[in-house]
Amino acid sequence: MKTENNKFAKAEMLIRKPVSEVFQAFVDPEITRKFWFTKGSGKLEENQKTEWTWEMYGFSLSVTTLVLQENKKIVIEWGNPDEVTLVEWIFSPLNENETFVSITNSGLKGDSDKIIDQVRNSTEGFTLVLAGAKAYLEHKLQLNLVLDRFPKGLA
Repeated sequence: MKTENNKFAKAEMLIRKPVSEVFQAFVDPEITRKFWFTKGSGKLEENQKTEWTWEMYGFSLSVTTLVLQENKKIVIEWGNPDEVTLVEWIFSPLNENETFVSITNSGLKGDSDKIIDQVRNSTEGFTLVLAGAKAYLEHKLQLNLVLDRFPKGLA
C-alpha cells in the first residue's frame, strides 16, 4: 500500500530464517505471543478481524487483515475508531535462510506534535517487536522486550 502522505513510521530488520518461517511468526498467534502480544484470537486471515491482547497491560485491540500474501506481505488496519492506521509488513527473502522484514505504520493523524509522538512510539514499538522476533526465531530466546518496555512501578 502506498502511503498517501509522509506521516508514517518504519522499522526494518534482517532475520536469519527462511521467509516462510518469518511470515508465519506474524500470522500465527502461537508464535507471535513469544515476542509481541500475549494472546491472539486466531491466525490472521484476509478480510477477517482478529483480537490481540497484551495481558500484562490489560489491553486488547481488534485488527482487520486487509492483505495477506503468503511469504510476501501483510497489511492490517488497527487503532481506535477515530485513529485507525495501516500497518504493512513486507517480507523480502535475501536467500533461502535470510529474510529482510520491513514494517510501516501509516495514516497517522493529528497536529505535528501528535504525529511526531505517534511516529516515535510506533518506530520504537516495531523495532522492539522485530528485535524480539529475531531473538526468538534465530535463537529461541524470549527477551520480553514488549513486557519490559513499561515495567510496573515506573511512572
